[in-house]
Formats: sequence, structure tokens, C-alpha cells
Amino acid sequence: MTRELFEIAGVSSVLYGQPSDQVYLFIHGKGGCKEEAEAFADIACPAGYQVLAIDLPAHGARKKLLGTFDPWTVVPELREIMAYAQQRWRTVSLRANSIGAYFAMLAFPDLHKALLVSPILDMERLICDMMEWAGVSKEQLQKQGEIPTAFGETLSWRYLTYVWEHPIHEWHCPIHILYAEQDNMTSRKTVDAFVRRSGASLTVVKDSEHWFHTPEQLEVLNRWTQEWV
Repeated sequence: MTRELFEIAGVSSVLYGQPSDQVYLFIHGKGGCKEEAEAFADIACPAGYQVLAIDLPAHGARKKLLGTFDPWTVVPELREIMAYAQQRWRTVSLRANSIGAYFAMLAFPDLHKALLVSPILDMERLICDMMEWAGVSKEQLQKQGEIPTAFGETLSWRYLTYVWEHPIHEWHCPIHILYAEQDNMTSRKTVDAFVRRSGASLTVVKDSEHWFHTPEQLEVLNRWTQEWV
């Protein structure tokens, strides 16, 4: 499988596969990198697609560069990437992980198809849950601006107000979701509500958590990808 490393508007990128008029844009989650797309490309490229993956700010090849991993930084970048993709390919589909799916739903009005793995579908609910876990009220957060937590996340009033002011897009393309039964980032109630609104297909993986990483979980992920790509 061919692989080309390059930059799009200063964003470290990689393109997998032979020339095609169809592409999947792969967006990793927190702690990920563009090279995670290779396993997906192993399935998508033989099916006739190319796969374009990028490093989000403060990740992968951009880990030591300036840039913050927040929607007001990521979303404008993703819009530039999409503009590039739409000029180069006839159809643009999405494969996104976790918070990468949330960023995509903020950035992209519609797509050809979307494959979402452990997507964060309600950021306001997640932030409020984390505030509850940390024992932080909205009044405290508004007053202090940012509050570090014992579980490694920093609560941010700016982030919460951004979420209120920027609703996600309602997509009308086919959407397929792979969801872990024990996902502590997105509740089953939240994912079921999203499925009802969007008409998405939902595959629930038993005895799994938010991050798919064991050999058994990765095998399920590969089978799901082969079914819907």
C-alpha cells in the first residue's frame, strides 16, 4: 500500500492508497496520531478508497509544536482540511475516534458517509459529568476559569461556553457507530438518543470500554469496518 507524507496548510498529513476519486478522512482521538489510520487503510484502500489522516494540534508530529487541543483551534483546521479534500476527491467520507468525532460534527456540515468509533456525542453532558466527578459547580468554574482534576482533565469555563454557543451539525449522510458497552465518556442513553435523531446504525460491543485496544476488541473493530466501509 502506498503512503505519502506531506502537509496541508501546515498540518502534518499522510495519504494512503492508490489514486481514487473517493477518500476517507481519518481523525484520531485524544492521545492519538495520524498513523493510527493505517489499520483502517488496510481495509478501506482495497475497497477503492484513499485514506487521508492528519495530526491534530499537540499530537503526533505536532506534539512539540505550539497548538492547543480544543475546538476553537481544531475546528478551523478541520475546515481547511475538508476544503482541500473536496477539491481533490469526488466524495469525502469520515472515520473518526472519540473526541475526533465531536470535532468533526462541529466542523463539517455533511459528508458522504461517517464511521464513528466510541464517539463523544454530547460534550456538554460529558463536561457536566466530569464536573460532578470532581465536585465542581458551574459557579466555581465560572469564577476560576480553569480547574485541574484528580483524573487528569482540566475543566474549563471557556470550553463549556464554547459548547453552549456551538451546536454540532445534524448530518444527513449514512452514519455507523461502534460503541463500547462500558463507555464512561458517552452514556448508552446519549448514544441511543443520537441514533434516533440521525438514523445511524449502532453496533454495541459487550465487555468493552471507551478505548478499543485488546486483540479481541481490534478484531471486532476490523469486522465492523469491513461491514460498513
